Amino acid sequence: MRLLVTGSLGQLGRALKARLEQGRCPDEWLDVEADWADLAEIDISSDASVAAWFESHERYDVVINCAAMTNVDGCEADFGRAFDANALGPMNLARACAQTDTTLVHVSTDYVFSGTQEGERTEADAPCPISAYGRSKLAGEGLALSGNPRTHVVRTAWLYGEGKNFVATMLRLASTHSEVTVVDDQLGNPTSADDLAGEILRIALTDAYGVWHCTNEGICSWADLAEEVFALAGVACTVKRCTSEQYKAANPQAADRPRFSALANARLAATIGNTMRPWKDALRDYIGH
Repeated sequence: MRLLVTGSLGQLGRALKARLEQGRCPDEWLDVEADWADLAEIDISSDASVAAWFESHERYDVVINCAAMTNVDGCEADFGRAFDANALGPMNLARACAQTDTTLVHVSTDYVFSGTQEGERTEADAPCPISAYGRSKLAGEGLALSGNPRTHVVRTAWLYGEGKNFVATMLRLASTHSEVTVVDDQLGNPTSADDLAGEILRIALTDAYGVWHCTNEGICSWADLAEEVFALAGVACTVKRCTSEQYKAANPQAADRPRFSALANARLAATIGNTMRPWKDALRDYIGH
């Protein structure tokens, strides 16, 4: 098995590398030959950069694209840059994979949904993004799927792992603040990068190409998540809850976020099995490390 992971220094890229190096993966991956590439090695938004990499390396069985511009507010301020990374990048990888009969796993987001409907979204629900980030990621999904018939699009949400994320930010703030203000009317699924990595390695082995949802189980608000983080870490920091409107008033440049962006792992449950555990269990392991 030959594997390429783009965006290898991000949270998911690091989690994939840890799982493979530690042998916490399906048997088919135990003898993998993996190349790990970040922006310094491949600029996926450049067709020439992608083509040059593929031409200078042996054929891959699987490419997992973790590269993206994930700064939601940054995408709002510079949609051109977001589109290059989140739409043209997947397209370039898909085309290169199609030429070598390679499976592409492209990681996407819950932010492709508007968030106006309560409950969990399934893979059958129609996307309707309300932010530049969401629009760029939805475009990337379509370009990846149309560019290579052997493409899995894996949508996830509220990711945390090794690197910059909400959980780490809350822990950092708690070390210097006795109170933090957190939005309590946006609902989603906190997701462990390690758990997601394990499921992606299973998905990549299937030929059931198309869109998948993959998050830890259970729904909460950002404020709920912050309170659980502080409780598990044993830190004395109070969460002051606010509405999305109050947050927007205090941060007028912030991009709009979906209110209800929780995902249901419906396709996993119906095919290879949903092994994603409850979000509180995953978070406990993360904070306990």
